Amino acid sequence: MKARDMVSWRIAGLLVAIFIIVGLPYLVTLNNLRQTEQTTAWVAHSNAVKAVTYEIAYLVRDSEAAAYRMLAGDGSNVTQMRVDRAGSDVKGLLAQLRDMTRDNPDQQILIGTLDSSVNGRITLMNQATARIEHADIAGGRQSLRDAGDLFKINSTVVSIVKNEDALLASRQAAASHEASTGKLVLAVTALAQLLLLAIIVVASERQVGRRLVAETRESSAVKRSQQILHAVREPIALFDDKLNALLVNTAFSELYQMDADEQAQPLAEIGHGAWNDSVLQQRLRDVLLRDRELWDYDMTQRTIDGEDRHVVVNARRLQQQESDAPTLLLTVSDITARAMVEQKVSELNRQLEGKVSQISDVNRELEAFSYSVSHDLRAPLRHIAGFARKLEHHLGEHVDEKAAHYIEVISSSAQRMALLIDDLLVFSRLGRGALRLQAVDMQTVVEESRAIVESGAQDRRIVWDLEPLPMVIGDENMLRTVWQNLLGNAVKYTAQRDIATIKVTVQQGANGDYEFTVADNGAGFDMQYADKLFGVFQRLHRASEFAGNGIGLANVRRIISRHGGRVWADAELGKGANFHFSLPATDLAGASASTNETRV
Repeated sequence: MKARDMVSWRIAGLLVAIFIIVGLPYLVTLNNLRQTEQTTAWVAHSNAVKAVTYEIAYLVRDSEAAAYRMLAGDGSNVTQMRVDRAGSDVKGLLAQLRDMTRDNPDQQILIGTLDSSVNGRITLMNQATARIEHADIAGGRQSLRDAGDLFKINSTVVSIVKNEDALLASRQAAASHEASTGKLVLAVTALAQLLLLAIIVVASERQVGRRLVAETRESSAVKRSQQILHAVREPIALFDDKLNALLVNTAFSELYQMDADEQAQPLAEIGHGAWNDSVLQQRLRDVLLRDRELWDYDMTQRTIDGEDRHVVVNARRLQQQESDAPTLLLTVSDITARAMVEQKVSELNRQLEGKVSQISDVNRELEAFSYSVSHDLRAPLRHIAGFARKLEHHLGEHVDEKAAHYIEVISSSAQRMALLIDDLLVFSRLGRGALRLQAVDMQTVVEESRAIVESGAQDRRIVWDLEPLPMVIGDENMLRTVWQNLLGNAVKYTAQRDIATIKVTVQQGANGDYEFTVADNGAGFDMQYADKLFGVFQRLHRASEFAGNGIGLANVRRIISRHGGRVWADAELGKGANFHFSLPATDLAGASASTNETRV
């Protein structure tokens, strides 16, 4: 413990001595330098203040002298310019003088007095020149006399100059006092320097021994670093400014089958020409000359074993401590296996693109087929319906009950088939028509759709709960079709409820998209058949229970898909259903309509 305490005290003493002989003189010298600079600055500042003051007085007097010359008949341009100088230049000089003495209230008062006097004299001088121009010589002379008698500036100028001289003298005295203190401190530090030199001489021998120990440890650290370098499986090499090998690790020597201890082998000869690439060698020279790092240079090398290897080369310049010549650190990454995988992935992507193109062609053909079939079916359907009516008219009163039933079945079936064809045409057009994108106020669209579907259920009690809905970008007519289908289904499948409840909500999903929901307390459906909901002409309820063709939800899915969203549903049989669809949020998102909650 005693030895440690002695060492601690010795270190503390050395630090104090170092501060005394280095830090304190530095601070004193720095302070003296600052004082000198400040004194010089104040001298220059005071001289500048006096120079500006004298210049103001000179300009005023020179302008008055020029005015007197005009009284004597000298009306030259030069004389007129001298008269005008006071009015044009003195104002700026006074502003400059105020700014230079902003920290001195006494000077500010004097400058204000000088400003008033100068302005008065300039005013009377201008009056004198005006009278001279009107040939009133006597009046002009009287104005100039009044200017000198009423607005004296000599005493004010002298006071300003004296104040600056007094302020400068006081600051110089303070600087002299600081200099004397600095000399005393420097004398004390000189004694401390002698003491510290004696201590250094004693401690130097011990320091030499410690340095030897540190060098031994450093040598061990270098050896460990070399072991780590050779253990790394990434090929690494160090080259001089001529691209001759200085150091290579084991991985590099194994890859290019060279002796790791062999020195000064040119890069172009390593690996039997594997590095004989003129573009790469030029890039490496640029790294050495211009300190430009080389990142992920992709190349294929044929190594000594005759295999083509796909490698990525990185290089950067290093500066050696013992030499001014730069060195080049080069690393190699063998990505042959990864390149082969990427090639396979690229080939699979091309095949996938071909399949997608084929599927797109098939979809277009199917849409064209459905559109053509729908049109072609209309003519025979009209014939069936028309001839059924003609048959009914032809039989007239002779039709029996069975024949009337047959004719009614033919007519109703033809009518239903016409509706199915119309729905199929709508479905086909939804897939082929171009989207007319614009800003759509979903709140307004929902209100309009609600009014339409509610008009067909005037004798029912329906409670509507509509949350505020945002603006989106989309095709307004198509989105109106979506809401009419979803709200129409909600009204239709709650027909057996005494009080139907329909709720429209919106929230933002994890990816930022808007997710709209239409919830009702209607008949619901069995979730095991949910995958059939959005198919064409797919229904989960009998037509005798709820009317419909099973095309509406298919239209909803097609419209939302074309807008980049998705549709899904969840329900419980007899307890209502929730239909959801998502739309991408846009810059207009968040501009919600006002709250509108209506109870019917």
